[in-house]
Amino acid sequence: MLFFTQCFGAVLDLIHLRFQHYKAKRVFSAAGQLVCVVNPTHSLKYAPTRCAAGQVSTEQSILPPCHHHEVVHDPQLVPCTCPLFSCPWEGHLEVVVSHLRQTHRINILQGAEIVFLATDMHLPAPTDWIIMHSCLGHQFLLVLRKQEKYEGHPQFFATMMLIGTPTQADNFTYRLELNRNQRRLKWEATPRSILECVDSVISDGDCLVLNTSLAQLFSDNGSLAIGIAITTSKVHSSEAEM
Repeated sequence: MLFFTQCFGAVLDLIHLRFQHYKAKRVFSAAGQLVCVVNPTHSLKYAPTRCAAGQVSTEQSILPPCHHHEVVHDPQLVPCTCPLFSCPWEGHLEVVVSHLRQTHRINILQGAEIVFLATDMHLPAPTDWIIMHSCLGHQFLLVLRKQEKYEGHPQFFATMMLIGTPTQADNFTYRLELNRNQRRLKWEATPRSILECVDSVISDGDCLVLNTSLAQLFSDNGSLAIGIAITTSKVHSSEAEM
């Protein structure tokens, strides 16, 4: 009976996921957009964040070094950029994508325009929805987070990070669009570099921010569809033409 119950539950979850994917494809297929269904993940990282750890190490570097235990840090190494975990991994920027895919099992979707379908929006905060987007020869990390910025008032934060340097990020523009029930909401900005902290971007509010009521207006049975489009910036395009 236990085996049957577990198998039956897995089948129901699969049917539910396929049904959500079918609904999303039916809505967005006319626009020729690829749909990716993203399940939520409860963040395991809300202890001291990597940003806070970085600030502590910077302050400690001002103090006289201990010659007996001096640590040499390679400036070309970057920490793990996955916002879900306090991962101790460090590596070169070129291998960040393979680390995210192999270690943290983050899916990647290719296409100029895609639809990010986040399921189970009703789950309590903190919860993250994450996917990588491959476009224009680069990889981007889309992070949607449900977080209580004020106690008892959860909000949704969506941002796009380029897996590259800040200089490379300035060459692109990303657009997030919500469209449902004759309502449309757009956010357009320059992506931030993955070398910056995702937590800081969300804390500063430099991203798409939705309160619970606004998110419910655009959700469908607990799922939120976000259209994503990435283009090269006008400045970069004009320089390329010259």
